[in-house]
Amino acid sequence: MAMAAARGQGQSYLDINMTPLIDVMLVLLIIFIITLPSQTHAIKIDNPSPNPNPPTQRPEVIDLAIDFDGTLLWNKQPVARAILQSYISQDAAKTPQPEVHITVDKFARYEIVAQTLADLQHRGLRKIGFVNNEYF
Repeated sequence: MAMAAARGQGQSYLDINMTPLIDVMLVLLIIFIITLPSQTHAIKIDNPSPNPNPPTQRPEVIDLAIDFDGTLLWNKQPVARAILQSYISQDAAKTPQPEVHITVDKFARYEIVAQTLADLQHRGLRKIGFVNNEYF
């Protein structure tokens, strides 16, 4: 900061130059004035109403695993793709639909995973989730 010394009758007077401080404060004020309206802008969100009667029973869970060599396991039982498709069709007709938890080996081919997901979607199962299991 710049200092000014005033000399007169043997006394020294030091004065702080306030101009740089005022410039910084004005820049900060302008930044706050510009950013404040964007922070106070409200977005209306229609929240869903709470369900007074939550389901009393948990849905059925189906474990579908895809091994590194392409083996499909339906509830820990190896199945062929054609049989898997019939299982999917049967379970898609149930009410409520069961949840499908998919566990995929990290060395499994993406083509097999994509075909399996397509089978699930085309046959009507909608509750699909991936399970992260690093010890598969």
